[in-house]
Amino acid sequence: MAITATKLTFESYLQFNGNARAAFEFYQQTFGGELSIFTYGESPMSDRFPDHPGNVMHARLQIADAALMGCDVPEDYQTPRGYWISIQLSDKAEAGRIFNALADGGEIDMPQQETFWSPLFGMLTDRYGIGWMINVGTDQ
Repeated sequence: MAITATKLTFESYLQFNGNARAAFEFYQQTFGGELSIFTYGESPMSDRFPDHPGNVMHARLQIADAALMGCDVPEDYQTPRGYWISIQLSDKAEAGRIFNALADGGEIDMPQQETFWSPLFGMLTDRYGIGWMINVGTDQ
């Protein structure tokens, strides 16, 4: 069965171990956009998380038509693995700026370079443990 909606958007929702606010402020500095943060202490369920009132219950970074969302996991946090956030850009200079900003304090998994599918592609894990792929090329 095919989706019949006129518009379909996939948005990433990231989980952090108490540092979601710092991560989202860093992402806003890197990408721009409008950031909204709601903490556990501001929630009607604040009494369920008395040890985590300042932790992020929900963050949303809106960048044009795209959004990046996330939260702090108050219990049973697990290190992210098995996924990458892929960013598609048309400008090599902007791709380099974003790659270098995200790599600062993180680990480069594949330096930016030309590939058979892209004039510039690279992979990294940022200082918050989130994997990113930065790709310049077509929308394909």
